[in-house]
Amino acid sequence: MLCYRPSVMAYTILLRTYGQLGKIRLAEQTFLEMLDAGCEPDEIACGTLLCAYARWGRHKPMITFYLVIRRRDIVPSIAVFNFMMSSFQKQKFHMKVIYLWKQIFDAGLEPNSFTYAVAIGSFVKKGLLDDALGAFSKMKKAGFVPKESTYGHLISLTAKHGRDEEALRIFEEMTQRGIIPSNYTCASILALHYKNEDYNKALSLFAIMEENKIIPDEVIYGILVRIYGKLGLYEDAKRTFRDIEKLGLLTDEKTYFAMVQVHLNAGFYDGALEVFNVMKSRNVQLSKFAYSALLRCYIAKEDLEAAELTFHDLCKTVSPDAFCYNMLLTFYLKVGLMDKAKALVAQIRRYEVPYDEELYRTVLEVYCREGMVADAEQLVDKIQCFEPRMDKSSKLSLIKLYGEAGALQRAEHLLDTIEQPDADSIGLILHLYLQNDHFKANEMLEYLLRTTNGLSVANQLMIKLAREGSVIEAKWMYERLLELDSRPDDSAVASIIIAYGQRQQLKEAIEVYTMASGSGFIGKAIYTSMIDTYCKCSKVEDADILYNEMIEKGHAQDAVAISILVNAFSKRGMFQKAELLIFDSFKGNAKLDTVAYNTFIKAMLDSGKLPSAIEIYDRMIASGVPPSMQTYNTMISVYGQGGKLNKAIEMFNAAQSLIESVDEKAYTNMISYYGKAGRIQEASILFGKIKEDGITPGKICYNAMLNAYATVGLHNEVEELFKAMERDNHSPDSHTYLALIQAYTKSQKYDDAEKVIRRMQASNISPTNRHFHVLISAFVREGYVSDAQRVYNLMKQTGLEPDLACCRIMLRAFLEYGLVDEGMGFFETTKDLIKPDGFILSAAVHLFEELGMQDEAGKILDAINLEGLVFLRNLKVGSKLRKIKS
Repeated sequence: MLCYRPSVMAYTILLRTYGQLGKIRLAEQTFLEMLDAGCEPDEIACGTLLCAYARWGRHKPMITFYLVIRRRDIVPSIAVFNFMMSSFQKQKFHMKVIYLWKQIFDAGLEPNSFTYAVAIGSFVKKGLLDDALGAFSKMKKAGFVPKESTYGHLISLTAKHGRDEEALRIFEEMTQRGIIPSNYTCASILALHYKNEDYNKALSLFAIMEENKIIPDEVIYGILVRIYGKLGLYEDAKRTFRDIEKLGLLTDEKTYFAMVQVHLNAGFYDGALEVFNVMKSRNVQLSKFAYSALLRCYIAKEDLEAAELTFHDLCKTVSPDAFCYNMLLTFYLKVGLMDKAKALVAQIRRYEVPYDEELYRTVLEVYCREGMVADAEQLVDKIQCFEPRMDKSSKLSLIKLYGEAGALQRAEHLLDTIEQPDADSIGLILHLYLQNDHFKANEMLEYLLRTTNGLSVANQLMIKLAREGSVIEAKWMYERLLELDSRPDDSAVASIIIAYGQRQQLKEAIEVYTMASGSGFIGKAIYTSMIDTYCKCSKVEDADILYNEMIEKGHAQDAVAISILVNAFSKRGMFQKAELLIFDSFKGNAKLDTVAYNTFIKAMLDSGKLPSAIEIYDRMIASGVPPSMQTYNTMISVYGQGGKLNKAIEMFNAAQSLIESVDEKAYTNMISYYGKAGRIQEASILFGKIKEDGITPGKICYNAMLNAYATVGLHNEVEELFKAMERDNHSPDSHTYLALIQAYTKSQKYDDAEKVIRRMQASNISPTNRHFHVLISAFVREGYVSDAQRVYNLMKQTGLEPDLACCRIMLRAFLEYGLVDEGMGFFETTKDLIKPDGFILSAAVHLFEELGMQDEAGKILDAINLEGLVFLRNLKVGSKLRKIKS
């Protein structure tokens, strides 16, 4: 009989089998049986059981068993260590991975490529950058080439630690090895370039990705949206965002928020709100930052109810920070809701919201406006406790706060704590004293002038005071400076004159101008400001005289002054003077800018001299002066009014090719001119394109499209557009209803046209003569004279007196349809209401003759001759006799 002695190898095979099948208990029993049989387990057998534990996630017995065998000086192979480390890492036990990593070196083993990759991964997950970089260095020295994932993890961690150069160096090393970066790695580098505002490198990386056929994921697309936004490439950002959605990648709140930020930075709050509406419809949870942006949108649009609701929702989600509180508080101040402002300040105090400088400033303004002196002083005291740690900039801000609170002594005391106060510091105190103590202000002004750049700061302060409306203080400073033999800059003096002009205080402006002229040579800025003031105060002749004086004194023709005068002449119908000044500036080779040319073209348009407007535009282009959107808008009107639609189209296309975003006015003009030319399809296409360009059509634009449809009687299209207009929250006005009436009369739906007039009256919009004219004319054209007379009487019942055009329409109807008695009665009742013209008097003559009343006809003929009018002999009574609708 044979006797079998079990060996370690046999038990090891059995251990491996049980381990692969997950029979851990049987594996443990087999190991104990091996020990009972007197077989001493070797490193392979021990490693096999360790791998079984690792495979099935039995980490506690695995580490216990590992410690036992290490006490027996059994060292598992590097492959077993890899197995255990990988198992720990999958369960995110990164410190256990790091423990085993150190054990490998303690045991004198050499890690392989996999070991390094796992260890570096856990170092990265725990944020241990130096350890990760140390392992990375050892890995390369050992001759191993790291995989892309290892490079990616290290790049991400170094970037998070602010070691940008090192992150970029690692990325460059990776690409030099020919390793193609993953989406994750590209996202890390792109985020780095975005943070450092190195957008060219970011866009270059996109080119590399495209070259290597790396398909961007949502994170990368989101970064691209942000980059386009920073570069001002608004349309590219929108296009990219649409691409994300089309690809089905739009899932992350951060990506939506990226597009929101682009809209906000571009000032397109409606666009931002559209993104928020999409997020809401898809149940995307808003972050604190998103709520803050939503609040900013509603405040920018001055939607109080929506802003308060958003703030309330934010409070339910997280605690708003100082920035959010300050936004809402500033909004309350702007719209004068002081009770709400005080309630919000009380909430800030109750919840002990940490203040920042802006919130301090706004809260203090609330206290100052409401005369809450004790609260203001308490707030100032609270700020004062931070003074020792303040830098100069913060102290200057606090000085201003003290001044606003009336704590001037504290402000001056704080100024004394600034080492070597400069002109800006002293200027700030001077500003405070100007509003409270002129004696102290005088001392401070003298002190200011003794400092370096003191006069420059004084000039800036005068400009600031004038712009903020403190023109009396600005003038006081100017007078003191002249007394101190200091000559302020012309720009400062001009700002004071302009401020008086804006207030229509011509006498005071002349006083400042006289002081300036008495102190020496007057610069162009002062002349221009005084010319502008004369124009604002309706003294255009004086402005013209002063302009000529400026030229006589040797000053070159100035584009600003010329623009001001041309605009003033045009507004007052002095078109000949405007034209003379324009062409005189051309003869004098004045250096004209875009604004000047725009003013010239508009003046010629307003005067009806369309060829001159075209000539000026051509000169502008030939001179190399760049046209603006206003230029193209005006030229579209020039060509449109001149009946040159194709030229107007050329202008519109030129605007689209040269200017990033064509405005609504250009679209509206083109739609209007397409409509007048009967090219309704082009008008409709253009109207549809407005929203594609991110523009919400306004009421004027809607009315233009309604008029286009109405001119050809497309009443169905008018009705649909009318509903769309109401959906866009535009209330119909008189022009809107006129288009409706025109559309219905064109399509012979007269009952519907009359209903429109009743709808107007129900909406408290009074119909005008023109609304009734359209319907009256339509009835007359069809021979429905009785209906025309009924609508005419309805017009009179509304309180409207018939005008000349209406009287002509009605009298022509009575004449041509042979209604002699009605015609005579109409003439007698209206001749004293209006001044009859040649047609009305001629029609009356024919009606009197038809009745055999030759004497009356003769008297009217005499009146026609006396007025120098022409008698219309070709008029015939009953020329359109037909069956009249009863």
